[in-house]
Amino acid sequence: MAKELKIGISIGDFNGIGLEVVLKTLAHPLVLEMCTPVIYGSSKVVSYHKNIVDRDDLTFTGIRSADQIETGRINVVNCWQESVNITLGKMTNTSGKYAALSLDAAVHDLKSGLIDGLVTAPINKHAMALSEFEFAGHTEFITEVAEVETSLMLMVHDILKVGLVSNHLPLREVSDVITKDLILEKIKVLHETLKVDFSIERPTIAVLGLNPHAGDGGTLGDEDDQLIRPAIIEAKKTGALVNGPFAADGFFGSGQYRKYDAILAMYHDQGLIPFKTLTFGGGVNYTAGLPFVRTSPDHGTAYELAGRNEADPTSFMKALFLAVDIIKTRRQYVEMHDNPILHKIELAPDEDQAN
Repeated sequence: MAKELKIGISIGDFNGIGLEVVLKTLAHPLVLEMCTPVIYGSSKVVSYHKNIVDRDDLTFTGIRSADQIETGRINVVNCWQESVNITLGKMTNTSGKYAALSLDAAVHDLKSGLIDGLVTAPINKHAMALSEFEFAGHTEFITEVAEVETSLMLMVHDILKVGLVSNHLPLREVSDVITKDLILEKIKVLHETLKVDFSIERPTIAVLGLNPHAGDGGTLGDEDDQLIRPAIIEAKKTGALVNGPFAADGFFGSGQYRKYDAILAMYHDQGLIPFKTLTFGGGVNYTAGLPFVRTSPDHGTAYELAGRNEADPTSFMKALFLAVDIIKTRRQYVEMHDNPILHKIELAPDEDQAN
């Protein structure tokens, strides 16, 4: 039954809008028909935010560990027992500390198979750093715990999918990180997730250039010709329908993005500025290439809205629904192909070579 799918939810920064959009999402009448939500945090903190959204009809069950989950109910795994200081709208090391505790507990239960998927509420990276969280963000931490070499940050919307070669890096470091091998690995992960997780039999992928005008023949940098183009050529040899490198401005400005199932951008803002411009509030952040499913909304903690009961839950709701859909799609793919969910992503060797 669908409701037997256990979807973990990490609470993110409790000084922001995370738990507000979580609770507004869980109040949707279809949610408990689709899955059993499992919030990782504290019953006291959840109750505090429940008062903000003013939903007396929203009930939950407090439990100590995931092996006590009650199917068909909203569960709250109490990751700590002590009272905490909630300061709505403020970035604090306290909120970072407990966001990390929630995330750590949820991810390890996910890896252990106690839950079937995970939706992460927004964190504040500065608050996390103050709490001695050693990763740049959710994606990097979850990839480390999953013990995979390469994952892919993939922004998902009905009209657009954008993956990133590099994630949360200062711009000055991007060109040092990008290599032909890294680009090729990201293409492989993107190709495989489009097939396995989104049921696209022959996915088409566009790859953006790094430099303005995709380097303009080397005049504006040689990475496009020396790194990106060779990676695309090698991917094509294995059967991937991949083209590029495209100059990013013209690619989006002309609407060319509509011709492809997904786009691979070289760095964070190159991909996320057009994505959020075209889809803001309705997109989902999906971590592809993992042996399990993790999604999150496409927005941050929005401290300025915290406590006002004005936050829009649309993106979080879409993240929850997408997690459920991908879990089902993966299981169907495995049944059809008699193939375990891949820890190592490889392109299918029997596909026709792209032109």
